[in-house]
Amino acid sequence: MRQVIIYPGDDGFWVAECPSLPGCVSQGDTRESVVTNIREAIDGYILALKDDGLPVPEEHFDALLLAV
Repeated sequence: MRQVIIYPGDDGFWVAECPSLPGCVSQGDTRESVVTNIREAIDGYILALKDDGLPVPEEHFDALLLAV
């Protein structure tokens, strides 16, 4: 399980980022589609790391969300 941040982008699409996997970002035209897309991106990212013999970063769930 991975922590994901989802927010509306400037272009009308939704953006999703997985902080524990640097550069793992996706987008979709709805919240539902961005969730599906980031799941696929996370799976592909982890598969690529494993295929290259690289370690998969652990998830620490250490984010703090503030509205200021």
